[in-house]
Amino acid sequence: MKSVKFANSDVVSTIKATPDSSDHMAIRQRTLKTAIACTGIGLHSGAKVTMVLHPADPDTGIRFKRTDIAGRGAIVPALWSNVGDTRMNTCLVNGDGVAVGTVEHLLSALAGSGVDNCLIEINGAEVPVMDGSAAPFLFLVECAGTVELSAPRRAIRVLKRVSVKDGDKSATLIPGAGFSLTFEIDFASQAIARQEFSVALTRGAFKSEISRARTFGFEQDVTMLRAAGLARGGSLDNAVVIDSTGRKVLNDDGLRYGDEFVRHKILDAVGDLYLAGAPLIGRFHGIRSGHALNNLLLRTLFADQTAWEYTSVLPGSAAAQQAAPDLRAVANG
Repeated sequence: MKSVKFANSDVVSTIKATPDSSDHMAIRQRTLKTAIACTGIGLHSGAKVTMVLHPADPDTGIRFKRTDIAGRGAIVPALWSNVGDTRMNTCLVNGDGVAVGTVEHLLSALAGSGVDNCLIEINGAEVPVMDGSAAPFLFLVECAGTVELSAPRRAIRVLKRVSVKDGDKSATLIPGAGFSLTFEIDFASQAIARQEFSVALTRGAFKSEISRARTFGFEQDVTMLRAAGLARGGSLDNAVVIDSTGRKVLNDDGLRYGDEFVRHKILDAVGDLYLAGAPLIGRFHGIRSGHALNNLLLRTLFADQTAWEYTSVLPGSAAAQQAAPDLRAVANG
């Protein structure tokens, strides 16, 4: 097993990463070549956790395993139907009440890397925040490498427009080739203001355009969040923080992208939507949406059997449809 050490937001590697050059929308399922571990703190809990990403068999999907909890109930499948709390993060909860929080950045990296199957062992209730982006997790996958499995890759094709709203916030899926995302945000803060970004999700685009965008927050909200039991592990090492005037970013190193804020919202959406259980084929458009609306969008999509279908990425193969699990039946499996 490989191990990568992280100190605050700086990546200190004990091995050299060799990026996997295979196509993002591969025709067969992929998993990791070898297990790889990291240690960090939870953004909201502030607790130190160790996490190990393991290779997994075809058609097992992305699953978390709480190693601090004994028994079969320790397994938490990464599926839309297991989403519980969506305050400031996406938290998964299985049928036994076992939870794993802040999964979205890791899931985003797995989606952006084309990893279909992975068992994630973690000895606590929250995925480590690392530097607040998906880049450290993407680095882990690159260090471990990925391998093609024998099973054909399946995807979920959006067949018609599905949209959910909450006031001036909305999230929409419409049919389209490949998978692309557009996101719009509009904040009173001058440091953010109005931003819009679109990207066609390929492996290269995810790494260069999305993966390094960090989570963000406002200086005046920190006390309130911590009183609510949130953001206890948050700092300038793992988040972009805007000062109380709304005009200035407090981080000494500034922004990684000029529009880092909206790019991070896309990063979150990629992770949230990977809870579909397979890659999506369609176009996503988010307007000020967050974890709650992203999950409601998936629930609304899967509630309408005419709005989606399984399709094999492998041309001419029916094996993927035959092997595809019932999304409701496996929700707590």
